[in-house]
Amino acid sequence: MVLDSLFTPISIGPLTLRNRFAMAPMTREKSPGGSPNAENVDYYRQRAAGGVGLIITEGTFVRGPAAGSMAGVPHIYGDQAQNWRGVIEAAHAEGAAIVPQLWHMGVARGRTPEFEPELESVSPSGVTGSGKPLGRALTADDIDTVIANYVESAALAKDLGFDGIELHGAHGYLLDQFFWEQTNLREDRFGGDLQQRTTFPAEVVAAVREAVGTQFPVIYRFSQWKGSDYDAKIATSATELETLLGPLVDAGVDVFHSSTRRHWLPEFEGEAAGIGLAGWTKKVTGRPVITVGSVGVDSVFLGGEIDQEQLNRFDVLSEQFDRGEFDIVAVGRALLADPQWVNKIHDGRLSEITPFR
Repeated sequence: MVLDSLFTPISIGPLTLRNRFAMAPMTREKSPGGSPNAENVDYYRQRAAGGVGLIITEGTFVRGPAAGSMAGVPHIYGDQAQNWRGVIEAAHAEGAAIVPQLWHMGVARGRTPEFEPELESVSPSGVTGSGKPLGRALTADDIDTVIANYVESAALAKDLGFDGIELHGAHGYLLDQFFWEQTNLREDRFGGDLQQRTTFPAEVVAAVREAVGTQFPVIYRFSQWKGSDYDAKIATSATELETLLGPLVDAGVDVFHSSTRRHWLPEFEGEAAGIGLAGWTKKVTGRPVITVGSVGVDSVFLGGEIDQEQLNRFDVLSEQFDRGEFDIVAVGRALLADPQWVNKIHDGRLSEITPFR
């Protein structure tokens, strides 16, 4: 099988995964009151039994101010967070590791949130990616509070028995809003040029690392594209990518999760043609990397169909792995449709896979 090389174990510090397949985080809004329930336990148990080595949970809200917009998204703070223990036990019983994705939406929370509607949305500068005012800018005290709340959730994740954590710093959410010059117009130490705009995310990572110690993996998900702008780029060259990610390495990131919509596309024109974002991330950071982006489906996320005559994605994925461009591959929508997707790939039962529609 062309993907056999991905069915080998990998160690990240003290954590060993049985293979290189991860379940990508996918928001479902199936946790009433922010509390994981029996349906959530069964949902994650099925994907763990289906063969993935690592589960990255759907985004889980940290404590605010104004962290999220949807009432059915799970939280990782407060008494209800104890209900994650059943999810963790189910994943472990089926042989998978599991980490929660810690999430603050920032300005992407919008004007009319369902969750905590009485709170005003917050962000680096109180503006959207298109420059429109929305909510308010975080004060220095707010920033200290947000960092403390990320630390609270990371420490709680460790106490609950998770195998690590992922920080959601992609897709135009709060941490990413500090990276992006369209949403970060600050004139204090958290704004300015690209390196200065990494200050807040790096301080979140450093504080989390200090709280959880060196033996608890910290994954950082980042992207060029935003939910409001698929063509956005923070880094336009490998040098700028190193400027962006270097402070996160120094702060303590163990693994980078480079989110793209098409994993096979080259990231920078004129620089080692053919290397995607994951490959460049590994090259400039030296850290293990998770790739993602329409791996097991026949359409791009919120986009058109993929021309199968132009692209055999499993061949491309295998070639990227053999070239050392990534260490783990995350699969999202394919696992929504078929929890047994990884096992069926392993066994060569491709005709039995339930396709995502």
